[in-house]
Amino acid sequence: MNETTKTKKLWSDLERSIFSGKGIDIGCGPDPVTKDVQHFDFEHGDANHITKYVREEFDFVYASHCLEHMHEPRKAILEWWQLVRVGGHLCFIVPDEDLYEQGVFPSRFNPDHKATFTISKQNSWSPVSINVLDLVSSLPNGQIVKLYLQDQGYDRTLLKHGADTSNCFDRLALRVFSLIKRRTRISLPILERTLEKRKIVDQTLRPNTLAQIQCIVKKLAF
Repeated sequence: MNETTKTKKLWSDLERSIFSGKGIDIGCGPDPVTKDVQHFDFEHGDANHITKYVREEFDFVYASHCLEHMHEPRKAILEWWQLVRVGGHLCFIVPDEDLYEQGVFPSRFNPDHKATFTISKQNSWSPVSINVLDLVSSLPNGQIVKLYLQDQGYDRTLLKHGADTSNCFDRLALRVFSLIKRRTRISLPILERTLEKRKIVDQTLRPNTLAQIQCIVKKLAF
């Protein structure tokens, strides 16, 4: 849902300076990081093995919400890293496993996810969890420039861990309340809030809500 557009609202001069020059956006879809960036998507080949299709280097390589779809993320990112010239940057963005998957794998909101991600923790509930810090340490001559959790707009009072405890009545009631609100402008905020708290929701569907990790890595000469 245009995650790059949402993310760009948070960027500082650092990000804006990095995403200049010659770049490639892996898995960009209809929401590329810059207007001049080279697109790489399904029609261009398999991003799991991108070096089979792209044999050049870039000032920046960008991938938003793509790595979690790779069959072997650790191998895929090593291939992406080969596209970064010395002095260039790799920026990748992945969902945070606790904020997005919320204790369930396969992911209830996107069953195509092959892995979940956390910045760094000793133990995870996910059988396919990857620590971003460990992942970056595998990149030869890589230096972290910026790594942080982006949770702007995320309502942690709605955060659930594990199975959805809402029932058919709850979901029907929420739909009825939504219909009443649209047609009459009458709302029942307390009751709606109570039902919403029982339901596990994908908050990233909201226009300005993020539940992700952003990492920028620079390729050094040694």
